[in-house]
Amino acid sequence: MTTHPSVCPHDCPSACALDVELDATGRVTRLHGAKDHPHTQGIICAKVARYAERVHHPDRLTVPLKRIGAKGEGRFAAIGWDEALDEVAARFKTASDRYGPETVWPYQYAGTMGLVQRNAIERLRHVMGYSRQLFTICTAAAGAGWLAGVGTKWGTDMREIPHSDLIVVWGTNVVATQVQVMTLITQARRTRGARLVVVDPYRNATAEKADLHLMLKPGTDGALAAAVMHVLLKEGYADRDYLARLTDFGPDVDAHLETRTPQWAAAITGLGVEAIVAFARLYGSTKRSYLRVGLGFTRQRNGSVAAHAVSCLPAITGAWQQQGGGAFQMSGDCFGKLDKTLLTGEDVARSGVRALDMSRIGAVLTGDPQDIGNGPPVTAMLIQNTNPMVVAPEHGRVRQGFLRDDLFVCVHEQRMSETALMADIVLPATTFLEHDDLYGSYGISFLQIARAIVPPAGETRSNHDVICALAKRLGARHSGFDMDTWELIDATLRQSGLPGADELLRQRWLDLAPSFDEAHFLNGFGHPDGRFRFKPQWGNDGLPAYPDHAPLIEEADKAHPFRLVTAPAHSFLNSSFNETPSSRRAEQQPMALIHPEDLKAQGLADGATVRIGNARGAISIAAAAFDGVQRGVMIVEGLWGNADFIEGAGINQLTSADVTLPAGGAPFHDTKVWLRAP
Repeated sequence: MTTHPSVCPHDCPSACALDVELDATGRVTRLHGAKDHPHTQGIICAKVARYAERVHHPDRLTVPLKRIGAKGEGRFAAIGWDEALDEVAARFKTASDRYGPETVWPYQYAGTMGLVQRNAIERLRHVMGYSRQLFTICTAAAGAGWLAGVGTKWGTDMREIPHSDLIVVWGTNVVATQVQVMTLITQARRTRGARLVVVDPYRNATAEKADLHLMLKPGTDGALAAAVMHVLLKEGYADRDYLARLTDFGPDVDAHLETRTPQWAAAITGLGVEAIVAFARLYGSTKRSYLRVGLGFTRQRNGSVAAHAVSCLPAITGAWQQQGGGAFQMSGDCFGKLDKTLLTGEDVARSGVRALDMSRIGAVLTGDPQDIGNGPPVTAMLIQNTNPMVVAPEHGRVRQGFLRDDLFVCVHEQRMSETALMADIVLPATTFLEHDDLYGSYGISFLQIARAIVPPAGETRSNHDVICALAKRLGARHSGFDMDTWELIDATLRQSGLPGADELLRQRWLDLAPSFDEAHFLNGFGHPDGRFRFKPQWGNDGLPAYPDHAPLIEEADKAHPFRLVTAPAHSFLNSSFNETPSSRRAEQQPMALIHPEDLKAQGLADGATVRIGNARGAISIAAAAFDGVQRGVMIVEGLWGNADFIEGAGINQLTSADVTLPAGGAPFHDTKVWLRAP
């Protein structure tokens, strides 16, 4: 048995440092968290610990395939790499000759967070002048809300949580999505008697561990935050000196929040007035209060407004001044000194090329003029790092688009995903244990590096290798195409004034965290005037001028009396791991969690098959009686594949691709539905 260092590449804030076990034959057995990593602390999630199931899955794609049946039918024939790449290049050239290069849309997201393997497709996009992509599907709404107040994407390092006396986890299930946070919270509880408050629409695994769970209606987080500020100001918990020194707080903000009473918020959130006031007093009386701001509650039509309102809380109390105080959402700006030019090819990006919204893929592929503008239809795609046939909203429209006979699709994947089933050419991809890469993060401040540990399975190739091979066939020229992965990592690091690849590998990681004063904004926030903004500058979107609840959500109505939240499952990560045996056993089946009284009112039994739907479609699913939600709220954890549902259509049949203001983002958790017997 041998152990080798690596880094988890998956779309999770933790970017865990790993120790990977191989048996005597070189086969992966189990993964462990690196015990000496300051954030990982030896702890990783169970799904990644069992990664051997994914690397050695019997259904791994290992050779290139060409479709020989109808789209989605699943009939493919094995072909050679040269034939496959020649076909892709020829189809891209034919499409570009007919419509111009914008007809080709490289489509990708965060199936790997590795900076080389994720960004290779961007380099090809920019060199060739293919349609650009708006990366909205996950963090756009959250980031816009945080930046509106704070002005930069960092905050109090989560390693300070053990110094906190109160931790508020708002809109994220960290037990499932960032397990190390619970480790840090446990340390604070054990050493300081810290209390944990969870704000979430349902009693998830994190809420079960809380001292106080504020189980509000989905889409009402801004109302709760505004009412808490009302109490803080009214009852003397506000730090008026801090507000005057480091924020734009003024009499107009004060007057606005005076109207946002607990009674007003109770009517919107479904929480009791007493619970709102009690939480406000607890937060206001605890100087070392830490706010972990999640992304889940921002996946609403008012998500950016809600994120801004929540971010205002530590500015009201001045909690930013304390060790273990303040707030954190994302860490992206910690990596601002990293020069990604060689990786992305931004240095040769052409001006005036249209950008298509990834969340609107269904509308784009079905030719909606509001989405494709005056440009050509999308007639050719290369897809890496994502599975839009499962993860994208408005699944019915997405499927309709992929079924077009005039659309050529190449998918580079590790398994025959539902998107791969719609492809004309399928290319087999390596896993992170089979290629080199460099890793940043959106949840920690460590730059990390890892080399391949095991040989590629079969004929699998990395993203970078595939893109370089296509670039050669397409005549795309950029210095990034002339380097192997390790050379590209080394050149990127040195160009950024950082240690080279070999030196970073010896170190394993490099902490790029801002100083305490910077992270706590002791000398000013990220805006030019250095002040936190209670008055966000949204632009001309008609969004609130002050922290508030924006009544933009898809409200329940007589025809659709339920609000649906499509929360993450503990054992899946988006659609990753929904094929591994242990994760499937743990999750069992798609399930709608519905309040027992709501089931009773509909004449439905616990465990019965039900139908839920709206104007976008309907699905059949098993129901589970669950009193950890307010009445009228329904939870479906996922993402299960469409094929795992009774009628072959998954939960995103029901979700909308409406654009979240002001920066985009799909409102996955903002869906009204009806509930019926089958």
